[in-house]
Amino acid sequence: MTTKTKYRLAGTGLALLLISLSFYSVRETEFALVTQFGRPVRTVYNAGLHVKWPWQTNLWFDRRLRIYNPRPSEFLTRDKKNIVIENYVAWRIDDPYRFVESVGDSAAAEMRLHDIIWSGLSAALGTRDLDSLVSPALDRVDTGSMLDQLTAGADRAALAQYGIRVVDVRIKRLNFPEQNKQSVFARMRAERERIAMQYRAEGEQQALAIRADADRQKEEILSAAYKDAEGIRGAGDAEATRIYGQAYSRNPQFYKLLRTLDSYKKILDDKTTIILNSDSELLKVLTRGEAGVK
Repeated sequence: MTTKTKYRLAGTGLALLLISLSFYSVRETEFALVTQFGRPVRTVYNAGLHVKWPWQTNLWFDRRLRIYNPRPSEFLTRDKKNIVIENYVAWRIDDPYRFVESVGDSAAAEMRLHDIIWSGLSAALGTRDLDSLVSPALDRVDTGSMLDQLTAGADRAALAQYGIRVVDVRIKRLNFPEQNKQSVFARMRAERERIAMQYRAEGEQQALAIRADADRQKEEILSAAYKDAEGIRGAGDAEATRIYGQAYSRNPQFYKLLRTLDSYKKILDDKTTIILNSDSELLKVLTRGEAGVK
């Protein structure tokens, strides 16, 4: 191989090396920060193929959302109650240039976020009573607005200082220190018992109202039934009287005989002993039949 050929191959290799050092690609999920001798030069936000000087280098940062789970911390509420909060923080890199200058990597960024969130939670919880955080009544619990304000404040501070966007801060678990749990549970049981007694009292009041209404309806129904029964009974008596009158008018003697026999049937049996006067109509009936009552 001649010297000329060697130079040509060396020039080709050098050109390929310069090309490989000058072109780079950025994914949709990344930022690219171009640095020159360790100093940030520009930030590339658009995905695709880009060009830089061969002596410049690239730093890539994930632009997707990240979740930071701080260790549980103890806080003090306004009414001097100790609580243990376990929360999470959703964040992402928004300004790679400021991020590199201020923190440099994700671990340091999460340490800064921990300080911001802890101080924000401490200040927010210090203005609220425990009942507004833990209560059997859902309408008394209001943590959403507190966490929204905390997220907005942390986002402004983290973005200005570290180029970090805080998307959301939420509480995963709220607990109590071991030394306070028994007193808290006792208070919760007392609250539940008070609510149960209130429900029982309301139930008894409703039961009394239902019984009173049922008794009233019962009396109304019985009164209406008695009225109808008396009307039917009166109509029956009137009809019976009419029939009796018709029967009496058709054959008064026979009617009188039947009525007399009916009355005797009710008062006489096989064990009855009676003493009759000779003028008694019963004696006349028994000795002379119908002729005895004419």
